[in-house]
Amino acid sequence: MTQPRLINSAMSATRKLGVVMDPIESIKPWKDSTLAMMLEARHRDWEIYYFQQQDLFFDNGVAMGQYQTLSLQDDNEHWFDVKQTGTCKLADLEAILMRKDPPFDLEYIYSTYLLEQAEESGVLIVNKPASLRDCNEKLFTRNFPECCVDTRVSRDSGLLKAFVEQHRDVIIKPLDGMGGKSIFRVQAGDRNTNAIIEAVSNDGRSQIMVQRYIPEISEGDKRILLIDGIAIPYALARLPAKGENRGNIAAGATTRGQALSERDQWLCHQIGPELRARGLIFVGIDVIGDYITEINVTSPTCIRELDREFEINISADLFECIEQRLSV
Repeated sequence: MTQPRLINSAMSATRKLGVVMDPIESIKPWKDSTLAMMLEARHRDWEIYYFQQQDLFFDNGVAMGQYQTLSLQDDNEHWFDVKQTGTCKLADLEAILMRKDPPFDLEYIYSTYLLEQAEESGVLIVNKPASLRDCNEKLFTRNFPECCVDTRVSRDSGLLKAFVEQHRDVIIKPLDGMGGKSIFRVQAGDRNTNAIIEAVSNDGRSQIMVQRYIPEISEGDKRILLIDGIAIPYALARLPAKGENRGNIAAGATTRGQALSERDQWLCHQIGPELRARGLIFVGIDVIGDYITEINVTSPTCIRELDREFEINISADLFECIEQRLSV
């Protein structure tokens, strides 16, 4: 059996990019934002070190990873080949993209500790590990109440039902979901209210969010991408399927690209400085009507859809930012 190859930093001056993600063989290449980032890195002659979450480990307090180096191509049938495998110190890399999809569970948190040790050694982590832990994608909106609709977070059924009665038409969702999973629209008097609250809150064991329903969802749930706190000037509006309340592509939504409105730009100006201060370099916000509903910091998507529609290159903007950070 061949022994793992260790990185020899003297072997090459090529920049080294680590990417932590879900299994690359299972992605949808025509819409995968992480692949778009890696293709841009390849274009810039970065060497790409691919990891899954389980490949990261500590060895006597040193953050390590079992990697595969990849060759990549923009081909929906055959988008990668493995070149070499080995083991490295994460500190041997110059930047790491943390692109593991939720669930945001204890294993994810443990991974941020490993990445934080690499960060302490000078590696640029996108996004900052401490901020990944601190900025729950639903709860982080609490920092910007002027940008959000009325919201309550609780696991107390009485408090949650009182909010439903007050606002008459609400959305109920878990704090750790993605892709529209377990999101319900509930109106006052709905006989299923108790059952929905019990199901989403795991019988009162989990905090959940309830928000006033925003009728403008019919015009789309807009995904806006920000790089170092600056918004890409276009949004991808995700239009709910017929009979649906969820503007999630995974829930059957269709998409429409559009320029940012003045209100969209105002929302981005409100949150941009805080994103920069927290080292949240690549972020996707969800906007319905005039309000931010979520701030996605783990693995925001929609790069490829916006690139195609507006003939732009969002990943190039991201790597300009990364390379500027590394040159300081």
